[in-house]
Amino acid sequence: MTLPLDGVRVLDLTDGLGESSGRYLADLGAEVIRIEMPGGSRSRAAEPVVDGVSIPFALRNANKLGITLDLDTDAGRERLRGLAAGADILIESLHPGRLSEYGVGANEIRSVAPGLVWVSISGFGQTGPYRDWVATEQVLYGLSGVLSRSGAPGAEPLLPPTGLVEETVGAHAAWAALLAYHRRLGTGRGETVDVSAFEAMVHGFDPGFGTQGSAAAARSEDFPRGRPNAANFYPVFPCKDGHVRICLLARRQWRGMFEWLGEPEEFADPKYDTIPARFVAADTLHPLIEQLFSAYTQTELVAEGARRGVPVGGVHTLAEVLTTEHFAASGSLVDAEIAPGLRARVPSGYVRVGGDRAGIRTRAPQLGEHNDRAFAARDIVAGTGDPSSAPLAGLRVLDLGVIVFGAELSRQFADYGADVIKIENANFPDGLRQSKRGAALAASVAWGHRNKRSLGIDLRSPEGVDLFRRLVTDADVVLANFKPGTLASMGLSYETLAEINPRVVVSESSAFGSTGPWRTRLGYGPLVRASCGVSALWRYPDDEELLCDGQTVYPDHIAAHVTAIAVLAALIDRRRTGRGTNLEVAQADTALVQLGTQLVTEGLRPGTITAPGNVDPYAAPSGVYACAGDDEWCVVTVRDDDEWAALCGVVDRPDLVGDRRFATNPQRIAHRGEVDGIIATWLRDRDPREATAVLQAAGVPAGAMLRLPQLLTDPQLTARATYTTVEHELLPTPLSATARVAVFGEIADPPTRQAPLAGEQTRQICAELLGLDDAEIDALVRSGVLQPPATDPALVREVATG
Repeated sequence: MTLPLDGVRVLDLTDGLGESSGRYLADLGAEVIRIEMPGGSRSRAAEPVVDGVSIPFALRNANKLGITLDLDTDAGRERLRGLAAGADILIESLHPGRLSEYGVGANEIRSVAPGLVWVSISGFGQTGPYRDWVATEQVLYGLSGVLSRSGAPGAEPLLPPTGLVEETVGAHAAWAALLAYHRRLGTGRGETVDVSAFEAMVHGFDPGFGTQGSAAAARSEDFPRGRPNAANFYPVFPCKDGHVRICLLARRQWRGMFEWLGEPEEFADPKYDTIPARFVAADTLHPLIEQLFSAYTQTELVAEGARRGVPVGGVHTLAEVLTTEHFAASGSLVDAEIAPGLRARVPSGYVRVGGDRAGIRTRAPQLGEHNDRAFAARDIVAGTGDPSSAPLAGLRVLDLGVIVFGAELSRQFADYGADVIKIENANFPDGLRQSKRGAALAASVAWGHRNKRSLGIDLRSPEGVDLFRRLVTDADVVLANFKPGTLASMGLSYETLAEINPRVVVSESSAFGSTGPWRTRLGYGPLVRASCGVSALWRYPDDEELLCDGQTVYPDHIAAHVTAIAVLAALIDRRRTGRGTNLEVAQADTALVQLGTQLVTEGLRPGTITAPGNVDPYAAPSGVYACAGDDEWCVVTVRDDDEWAALCGVVDRPDLVGDRRFATNPQRIAHRGEVDGIIATWLRDRDPREATAVLQAAGVPAGAMLRLPQLLTDPQLTARATYTTVEHELLPTPLSATARVAVFGEIADPPTRQAPLAGEQTRQICAELLGLDDAEIDALVRSGVLQPPATDPALVREVATG
């Protein structure tokens, strides 16, 4: 199997945060060389550890080669310079400035390897007032605004499962790296890339100021206290053998549920066709559904829901996920060696390329395992393109995508220079355009479709399909996220499009993929999360029915990033082969990969992984602690003895450093109640942001729980100008929005051209790309094949003439 990044060499100096970026590039075929100091990286001991093997290290370093270099020696530094001279990308996650202290930082290395793409990953970025702060997943959940929307109203906020942060950061780093590398192929110029994990979470996990589905944007300084009452958005009900979740969004889905309930008179009013009305009536409606569902199994309810058009999905535990037939049949979970002599059921990988899974092939390397391997010198081909051009300039993307995933995927390409043409049908409008909530334009449209053009066309007509095929002739990419088989049923399968244009890359995405017994299931993010085990872990430990993931659209945003990386990798490969390919990403696979550590550990040690709540099972003290004020909280995680000693100094209890009960991490875990009480008492009367600053200054990982409006004034985000604004003539005020995926040395920040109206550039695109004259366009508009806005001359004339 030839993978799209075959021939690309990556040097990987990450340790913990960002390791998954190199893993994904390796999955896609890159030769990734993991470089460690002779003593090994800290992440080799990252918990959970099973039979002496760190599970997160094993998963995030599979498919890589491993060598050691002693950067304290001249020989080690010289070897790194030599390797860098023949590499395409270097990814590191050491403390900002650490490699420069060795004399092998970005400036020093790129002076001898000017074509190298250097990617630095850090908790908060290479610049700004938080530059030297310590980041853990829990701290990043707190600071990013995610924590403030997670949990039950009136209760303490609830940390989501671990793993999702690291993989989100890794995906951002991989996308930024390939953007810069794609530019290098055209211009010969390398790049420095500054990836902030904080910013990746703010903009990439479930952004408050971005394409968002159900996540409420905070455009008011008066943001409410307590968690949003989100449990009824995607409610969970017990059944005969577990729990199921329903996801009633469209009117037709509610009508199916109404009929299933026997058409109760109290819900016959048409007002219940709307989500807000059903939400208000949940206390009456949901007991009816619960009574109905109690007599059926998960399988029966899912099947009956599918028959009636009601999205229903099982809420699966990790143990159930590991034995689910669909994940085995689809290749999402496979048995593989993850360390010498240790096999486990693992998530295979994110994507299929040309029908084959680009996933795990070889186990993670032992320390220095490939020290004796000779890495051949390589010539770095220098391009001659204009380095001031956007990295994706010249590419054309035909975007059939819908809702959050579709908008976010194509936006990555539009932001960085591709001509993205959103294909729209007025008879079946994108769900984002239907969520205006009284406004002239949905904010999510302004966020998600900036920098794009819109073509209104009826692809259910033969003439419309013919026009689309003509567009494919000169297109580079076709994106879709319909139910599997939809493109083929429209006469637009990859095979058909490749006959028209062998260079085209076609990406199809769906909830559960095109193979396996769940391939036809209705899929939304809430059902994907529930089916993959994420929801079962995103709850308070003492309440298995109170799932707390209702205020998020995960994994839509990050699955879009994952897909963008695969598409760009295929475009890079096309430079070498001259051929396109077909890609497939199941959103479920994104969730499974990102929950991989828990899944593998549960498979190896059944019954050991349960919903941890706010407690890190492997560190103490750790948790979310109340601070002074109304609903103010601070996240603190102490991972080792040095951080414990630093904490003792902050709370003015130096005597505790020598206390035998707390001398080691295992002992502190055994006395968790006491050590938690110490930090809880200290925080109780303090402002969370001031306390965070004091703890971080001492080297203790801590983060205040920020609400969304606070992100706009946060000192770190402000210093790094991480927000820009998008405007639209149909919106009363500008919207804060993500400024960039990462800070680049030379690549400019994306423009913020306003999102198009549906069909706004129809006439322009047909004339420019298809060569149609005004008379031909007019005729197609009058027949409904082309669908420009109502202000189009042909429609105005038709109205005027009666």
